Amino acid sequence: MSVAAFDYFCPRTIHLMTMTYSVQRSTTRFLLLVAIALCVGCQDDMSTVRKIQAARQARQKAETKVDHVGESISLVSRLIELDGESAGRQIVYHLNAWNQSQEAKRNQGATTGGQSPSENEFRPTRLLRTIEELISYDEAVKTVSQAEFVPLDVYNLRYCYLLRKVTDWVLENSPDDPLWQHWVDDNRKALGEENSNSLASAIKLFDWVTRNIALEPMVFGNEAPPVPRLPMNMEFRGAGYRQTPYETLFRGTGDALQRSTTFISLCRQASIPACMLGVVDSSGNFSPWITGVMVGKELYLFDCGLGVPVPGPNQVGIATLSEARSDASVLRRMSVPGWFEYPVKKDDIQQCAAMLALEPETMSVRSKRLQEALTGDLRLVLYEDADAIADALEALPGIASVKIWDVPLKARVYNAALQQIAKNNPVVAFFTLAEWTILEGEFDQAKRLAQGRWRHLQGIFEDDDEDSTQGAKSLFLSQRQPEFEIADLRIDVELQKQYGIRRTLGVTPEIYDRQIQQVQQIMRQGKNTATFWIALIQYENSRFDLAENWFGTRVLGDKQASRWEQAARYNLARSLETLDQADKAIELYKTEGDLQEHGNRIRARLLAKSKGDSSDAEEPQN
Repeated sequence: MSVAAFDYFCPRTIHLMTMTYSVQRSTTRFLLLVAIALCVGCQDDMSTVRKIQAARQARQKAETKVDHVGESISLVSRLIELDGESAGRQIVYHLNAWNQSQEAKRNQGATTGGQSPSENEFRPTRLLRTIEELISYDEAVKTVSQAEFVPLDVYNLRYCYLLRKVTDWVLENSPDDPLWQHWVDDNRKALGEENSNSLASAIKLFDWVTRNIALEPMVFGNEAPPVPRLPMNMEFRGAGYRQTPYETLFRGTGDALQRSTTFISLCRQASIPACMLGVVDSSGNFSPWITGVMVGKELYLFDCGLGVPVPGPNQVGIATLSEARSDASVLRRMSVPGWFEYPVKKDDIQQCAAMLALEPETMSVRSKRLQEALTGDLRLVLYEDADAIADALEALPGIASVKIWDVPLKARVYNAALQQIAKNNPVVAFFTLAEWTILEGEFDQAKRLAQGRWRHLQGIFEDDDEDSTQGAKSLFLSQRQPEFEIADLRIDVELQKQYGIRRTLGVTPEIYDRQIQQVQQIMRQGKNTATFWIALIQYENSRFDLAENWFGTRVLGDKQASRWEQAARYNLARSLETLDQADKAIELYKTEGDLQEHGNRIRARLLAKSKGDSSDAEEPQN
């Protein structure tokens, strides 16, 4: 063995080698432990990552399982029972969550070579330039092109939801108006089946508006308080815009322009194009005249202020714009000799403006996309292709131009301005809010009346025992407290407690008594309103004998003053018509002083003519 070899295997060397081996082994063990620790750490991190990914996937899966559209409609259907502000935020959230999922699908379609409709493909209607006095064109384009849903979309969704419910009920269940329906049935071959169906639907919707939206005057008296200047020189409680379209529908009252907006909106839900026709004066300004319903290539004329369609030539059927433009006797027969002169003549309507009752949300890309997603029982008309309707209208003789009607938009501006004024002006607040405290207040009676009205418009008249839902009739009946109970409220402390009325510290007996009298007035108003709406339900259910009793005895027979008196008289006459009591109906139609007297007398004339009684037919002189 060589020295080198010996030296290598000597004890010191062996010791050093052993030490080296031990160090190497310790190092290896250390590195192994570190590696194991690192692996364990990685496993812990990976486990955490996997948990996060799993939670994210679960959320995404849950999101995909949530029917955001269905949830939105469900919330809208119960809005009257929920906190409006909170529910509105939830609806906006669900709509935007749905919108984002749809946007992701569109983007995915684009990356895979499929079609991807983007916001840039949406072309705002050219008609936005016709409302530049109300909103700048750029701002209007931004509003209708925006894909994200905003709180105003909740208003549009709520309004369209109720319109749809009314439309479905009316077209499926509401009684026909025989004065016009017989003419449609007799002329189905000449009109064509599709046109006949559309015209029959329009007649039913118009009849519902006439019976259910009590007519208010275009201009109120001078009892209004001083009001700060309103935008766009609008007047306090001005015609057409003093309340929003939704308020007209929900409250059941409106002037001729508001009635027209309601009728046009109901026609939209039935996929029947309709517009407000305007007469052009010598200065080139447009003034609203009458509602035109487009059936085929004709515009049929319905006067929402008078509550009657324009009778056709020889007072047969419903006149078209073409007939009114070519035959002077058509509009001349809208006068009632000795009583009323119809303000529009044949020469006035040779060139008309067609005005579309549209708001920005109705023309937006988001409404278009949402409408396409609504199917089956969720189906609503939320979007209007304004340009397509404008093209169709412009092709008709007598239509000089098409524009967006400013009245529904003014109602929005007016409502917002008045709310701001009312915050600091109690007199204005009283004039704008006090009369509808019975329906829009925060106390229990108002809430129950509002719930009843909501179910009324939904067509839910009867109780549903299976889901413990009260129908409109039960809710309305609960508002009909006996008069002796209302009268005793001033003197019966226990009764005051039952109604939640308490005299607070510092309130004098005189002030407290006046407060109770105000409560009594609200209770009576609520009772009258509920009674009138119950009577309408009886008519809608074709229980004309019960309707006669409710309108005649319980509304008109009540000694208390009621805003529904004239509407009840008209509906009583309609009930009598169906009960073959035409003479009594005609007598009621001729009641002097009613806001709708002009139209009612035209109906009386047509009813007498249909019964073969020419002596009662007030024919105008040619």
